[in-house]
Amino acid sequence: MKKFLLIIFALFISKLIFAQDPQFTQFYASPLYLSPSFAGSTKGSRIASNYRNQWPSLEKSFVTYAFSFDHYFPKLNSGLGALILREQAGTGVLATTNAGLVYSYHIDLTHEWRVIPGMHFMYTQRGLHFYKLTFGDQLAGNYETSVEVPSKDFVWDVDATASVLAYSDKIWFGLTVDHLLQPNQSLTGDQSIVDIKYSVFGGMRIPIDKQYNRDPFESIFPAFHFQQQGNNSQLNLGLYYHKMPFMLGLWYRGIPVFKDIPSNDAVAVLLGYKIDQFNIGYSYDVTISKLAGLTDGAHEISLIIKFGEYLTPRQKWIVDPCPGF
Repeated sequence: MKKFLLIIFALFISKLIFAQDPQFTQFYASPLYLSPSFAGSTKGSRIASNYRNQWPSLEKSFVTYAFSFDHYFPKLNSGLGALILREQAGTGVLATTNAGLVYSYHIDLTHEWRVIPGMHFMYTQRGLHFYKLTFGDQLAGNYETSVEVPSKDFVWDVDATASVLAYSDKIWFGLTVDHLLQPNQSLTGDQSIVDIKYSVFGGMRIPIDKQYNRDPFESIFPAFHFQQQGNNSQLNLGLYYHKMPFMLGLWYRGIPVFKDIPSNDAVAVLLGYKIDQFNIGYSYDVTISKLAGLTDGAHEISLIIKFGEYLTPRQKWIVDPCPGF
């Protein structure tokens, strides 16, 4: 009965948060999705993969996959990458797929600061397996439903993202603007425009202990991530603790001060292992909203592999301070 009521509630909520983007708790483990400016930020090559299962008490309620590759070209001061993201809802009944190319240009603003503008151009597709759905009149014994069948099985469009990232060896902050072309995702021939999404993020690295010359062996990272899409806002506040090779993180998601603003309230706990070219992360979202105890939170796994890192003698003094989870 609880699951049935939760499904009804989720369908109602889906009307309120229609056209919102999928999200990851481990923002920095999906760097190109967070900001195209991260393309080439490792000064080498990077492969990142992500898996998120939200509300697992409802079988495959919201499952998101992401895969990206990026590489830095030192002679061009540029990063180039590719990103594929797929979100499935309801055992694949409703699915959204994005695939595109990412470009960034690295600018040494001063001896201490680097600025990186970036762009992401993508193909986006949304599809619905209508005949896998079950409607109320079918529960009464009817084999066919009276609900009008969508005119299309899937729709496609093109979209774009712009971003800028600024960082020193201890501080970073960035701005990302998604859905600049506002694609139409309606399956019925009507207008269903995706709202522009604004993301602001940042933080700082506070070294506690240093080894191996300038490489921080032990650090803490206070950070934030704010998103606005349509009428929906979300604030994430977090703290990482990194002591080689382990990372611990704690995030709070929500805006408790303004009760009239919709917010998916949760506390996320993150565990990471980082050594040499490998980053492996696991996080679990603990729901603290009215859905607590019904959804089983959200599980997320990330894997990043870095290789072929290239740094000139002049670039070795500055490193990307962002955590990898």
